[in-house]
Amino acid sequence: MKDAAHTPRYLQMDPATLEARANDLRALLSPCRLCPRQCGVDRLGGQVGACRVGAQPMVSSYGAHFGEEQLLVGRGGSGTIFLTGCNLRCLFCQNYAISQLGSGEVVSFAEIAEMMLELQRRGCHNANWVTPTPQVPMLVEALQCARGLGLRRPIVYNCGGYESVETLRLLDGIVDIYMPDAKYADNAVGERLSSVPDYWDRCREALTEMHRQVGDLRIGGDGIARRGLLVRHLVLPKYLAGTAEVMRFLASLSTDTYVNVMAQYRPTFRAHEFPILARPLTRTEYEEAIQAARDAGLTRSEERP
Repeated sequence: MKDAAHTPRYLQMDPATLEARANDLRALLSPCRLCPRQCGVDRLGGQVGACRVGAQPMVSSYGAHFGEEQLLVGRGGSGTIFLTGCNLRCLFCQNYAISQLGSGEVVSFAEIAEMMLELQRRGCHNANWVTPTPQVPMLVEALQCARGLGLRRPIVYNCGGYESVETLRLLDGIVDIYMPDAKYADNAVGERLSSVPDYWDRCREALTEMHRQVGDLRIGGDGIARRGLLVRHLVLPKYLAGTAEVMRFLASLSTDTYVNVMAQYRPTFRAHEFPILARPLTRTEYEEAIQAARDAGLTRSEERP
């Protein structure tokens, strides 16, 4: 589905509207209800949420990333900003030092704006916010600054799929590319592996809202994604992820939903404590996941064996 280059959505928004959205998002920090955990702490008053983040932005690293989906990487790379903290507690997280152990440092809104501008100067094709959920208000405030200083790259919202529809609606017209995980098709598995009781319920709501906002993934003539929904699904051992059900749901949104079926699972972080997670994926498990996508009628996928 090819599409001509277009202006990022936040540049089409009136500056006063963008400022109002930033203010509305910031209000969700106290009591905190940014994500479905609804932990209710006073982050503006100095408390730290279930995500282990307060009211100040925290960044682990940033740079041109060439390991993302090719549709984001192109020649210049995806301009990733790895944000500290996460609202999930995945036992097998490959980035656990950042998400669980708090690796990173407090930065200012102006510094995040400058990161995005520097990545643009380096030739990156987008500003890729990695694990943005706990820091959405800070990121949108930084975006206001970056926009005024000349940022012209689309925003990628690269998240774990456990999102609040209330928060997502405040991002309508700001985010160009939603790139959520669809981790599990079973709430009980989500509670066991990521410590949230309602992952699949909230994930389906979130992906439906994301698709409503941006539609199917659109690609420019240069092969770079411009706007739309790109879903990641990490295949897990012993069919824990419920891949067939995930694919059926994605197809119900649209058979043109773009999905990256990922085979990169390796036992990391605490996975070795649980026998069902303590081995890599088999080739057969992955091939069956690919077949599940085809059986569901999905016509656009990226396969990473």
